[in-house]
Amino acid sequence: MIKFFTTDGKFSFLKVGAQVLVLVALVAGVVAFVGNNKTVTLNVDGKVSSIQTFGGTVDQVVKAAKVELKNDDRVTPALDSRVENGSVVNVNLAKAVSIELDGARKTVNTNAPDVAGLVSELGVAGSSEISQPKDASLEVQGSFVSISTPKTISLVADGKDTSTTTTASDVAEVLKDAGITVGANDRVSQPSNAPIVQDMVIKVSRVDTSKTAETTEEVPFESVKSESAELYKGEEKVTQKGVAGSVVKTFKLVLVDGREASRTLVSSNVTTQPVTEKVAVGTKARPVAAAKAAAPVSSGPTGAPNEAMWDRIAQCESGGNWSINTGNGYYGGLQFSEATWKANGGTGMPHRASREEQIRVAENVLRTQGIGAWPSCGKAAGTPIAAPSSGGGAPTVMVSSAAPVQGQCQGVGRGPLGLVDWGKVCRAFAR
Repeated sequence: MIKFFTTDGKFSFLKVGAQVLVLVALVAGVVAFVGNNKTVTLNVDGKVSSIQTFGGTVDQVVKAAKVELKNDDRVTPALDSRVENGSVVNVNLAKAVSIELDGARKTVNTNAPDVAGLVSELGVAGSSEISQPKDASLEVQGSFVSISTPKTISLVADGKDTSTTTTASDVAEVLKDAGITVGANDRVSQPSNAPIVQDMVIKVSRVDTSKTAETTEEVPFESVKSESAELYKGEEKVTQKGVAGSVVKTFKLVLVDGREASRTLVSSNVTTQPVTEKVAVGTKARPVAAAKAAAPVSSGPTGAPNEAMWDRIAQCESGGNWSINTGNGYYGGLQFSEATWKANGGTGMPHRASREEQIRVAENVLRTQGIGAWPSCGKAAGTPIAAPSSGGGAPTVMVSSAAPVQGQCQGVGRGPLGLVDWGKVCRAFAR
């Protein structure tokens, strides 16, 4: 120790002074070292660490922590800010986060460290349904967050129409939250995976396929015709009346909310067989009436005197269809009632008789009731030509179906006193 302060055994002030200077320098260096070393708190996306650094700026602290920054990363305070012992540096790294917002997918860039920060940046309602916890950290790449905002919808089911606010993402979730069970046959107005939108209407229709129904219907009878030599040609006679049968049909019903929507035939059971109608059709020729001794007019064959008129009436009454039966109680081309037909010499039914037979019966009606039996169509058809007469008045005109009517008016002249030209009258009626 003495040697440390002496030279050649003598105390040396010079040597002592040099040693003191070295000691002072060492102490000053230690003090400077201790004074420049700082403890800084570094928070990188919520991960906090304590950094010992001699750096004087935020940038030096970040580099000391070996954090690589990109252009979109956010650092507070600014990188050129001075740091002191105990300073806090926050680093929020830029992140590409895939989000699904009310069913729409997109990627957003954010510096938020967690889901809560992302939701805040997006500005969605705090009551929104989020697929991740709000304190969940966001990764720089690969994070996914699904967000469903509150929406008001209408839910119609089981006779109730309810307006509700929901954050469910799709229709299936809405029904589950509402406690509505959808049966295998039930119908929902929206697909189960349809995303929920504002003012959506979801209707659940209850479908019941367990019910059946029975109906009893009429089975029409057939009509069979056979020739009969006992009836004149043009005549028909029902020898066996037709009777309709009955059939019981069973249907499977589809009820939607209690109302029948459709039915399907599953069985058909004939309980009463129909009875076939049998109709005899005459084949016997009619007897030819003996010719009268004298006919005032016409040398040609003689037929019904008013055939042309009856054709006009038939055209008016039935469109010229001599076999018509519309079910209105009147039959044939001249629309006879069954009672009138039979009262004037008709047999069978009028619509089954020939045109000639219907005209024959019509002539009988004309003689007893006049043309007024056909009020509208008879008036439009004109005045009928008179039947043969033995009186001394106007000449009798017989109209043949074998020649034009007006041609048979030839030879008809004036009356006995020459006052009336009966030929003109005949031709006027024949137009």
